[in-house]
Amino acid sequence: MIYLPLLVGLILSLVLESLTAPAVAALAQRPWRSWLAHIGILFSLYAMLLLLLQRPLFAIAGISALQLLLLLVNNAKYSSLREPFVFHDFEYFSDALRHPRLYLPFFGMVRSLLAILAALLAIGYGLWFEVPLSAQIPLLSWLPQVLLLLLAGVVMCGLSCRYPPQVTLDPQDDLARVGFIASLWAYGCLARVPLQLNECDSLLARPLARSVSLNATLPQIVVVQSESFFDPRRAFPFIRGDLLKRFDLLRYRAIRSGALDVPVWGANTVRTESAFLTGLSDSVLGVHRFNPYRQLSRLQVPNLVRWLGRQGYRTVCIHPYPASFYLRDRVFPRLGFEQFIDIGAFDPAERCGHFIGDLALAERVEALLEKADSRPLFLFVITMENHGPLHLEKPRPEDEERYYTDRAPPHCADLTVYLRHLAHADEMLARVTAALAAGEREGVLCWYGDHVPIMPGVYAHYGEPAGETEYLLWSSRCVAAPRVERLSVTRLAEHLLDYIAER
Repeated sequence: MIYLPLLVGLILSLVLESLTAPAVAALAQRPWRSWLAHIGILFSLYAMLLLLLQRPLFAIAGISALQLLLLLVNNAKYSSLREPFVFHDFEYFSDALRHPRLYLPFFGMVRSLLAILAALLAIGYGLWFEVPLSAQIPLLSWLPQVLLLLLAGVVMCGLSCRYPPQVTLDPQDDLARVGFIASLWAYGCLARVPLQLNECDSLLARPLARSVSLNATLPQIVVVQSESFFDPRRAFPFIRGDLLKRFDLLRYRAIRSGALDVPVWGANTVRTESAFLTGLSDSVLGVHRFNPYRQLSRLQVPNLVRWLGRQGYRTVCIHPYPASFYLRDRVFPRLGFEQFIDIGAFDPAERCGHFIGDLALAERVEALLEKADSRPLFLFVITMENHGPLHLEKPRPEDEERYYTDRAPPHCADLTVYLRHLAHADEMLARVTAALAAGEREGVLCWYGDHVPIMPGVYAHYGEPAGETEYLLWSSRCVAAPRVERLSVTRLAEHLLDYIAER
């Protein structure tokens, strides 16, 4: 009575895994540790639900509905971000409830309806049609069997914690080799081990060991992490060459500029942000690379902000979104920020599209630079205007002439919206540099993109960009010949510090 539904549930879970994107390995090719984790989880969940509900089919239906939800989320994420669902993504379910606009449009209406329908069917069948075990057979006829099943599941899970499936921390490769459920389990086991860091782990360790001469006049520093900023003209030749005319002009006057290798594609800004501020690479972070702020919220690590604070800087962050998102309200004070200006300082009328516009941010930067006191200012700006989902906006009639060499190509609605916001980022760049140049102190700007945008429809027809973004490092007083160099984002702050210390 309880084992046939379990067998059906096991078969169904394997069938669902076969629908995972990317494709998983054949059953016979999976290592024994994967089977241990998969079966142990199924046994444990089934036994616990049986003890609670006393309805075998309801229990299996609930487990299958949960797996279907995870499958749909995984496939949606992989389609948009080229990365499967990983263990660290579970906490984003609560974020999706608090900030639905950032997540649910990518999940899609059809997937949402399927998930809701599966849950309702499982609940409806279990509560109205299935008779509880206690109403069919004596307690002692089924309870010992369920407890033994629970014991077996717990033992297998315990062994799987000790011998988890071996993973490389390449989510796509790991899912394909060990399976979806087993890869989630393996990442979860690794995530239980707290991050341990040494001073030398950060690529900023060498420049942070120095101090600036007390006689030096410290510059004002503005760092802009520009949402989804990259140069689309390389990927889409039908875009007008003067789209980023201010960025192009500034590159010829920059200390350094070029392509920037970032650890993400399409989203997960926090990974790029952490890499810039701390210089910690993926190899150092290990499994915590997928959400480094979860660990950094409890650790003191060498970082750009704290070093600047020790040199006498006033350290401020501006981000027109709730400070609690990505735990920034807990992490940024630990990094050394004295002030965090979040969405509460902005008026809804300052939105451009769905988020606060870049030009509104430029006004805040100008105001802070004008009010600067005797202390030099370090300003870290995280923009939001060009954050997706882009398909929720519509192109304007005038956009075609502004951004394309000819008529707008088909299937480019998302790209057109993106280009409009990108042009605003270019305007913001000009205003920030003008404000820095107008001050009594030297002004230094570091500008970079966090990742490429999500535009699956555009990429399906015209190809995907490589994934790198753009950066530049500029000073209002530097006249040296510009240097063009490809960099990793983990080394960008190092070059900023080198310039400040050696100028």
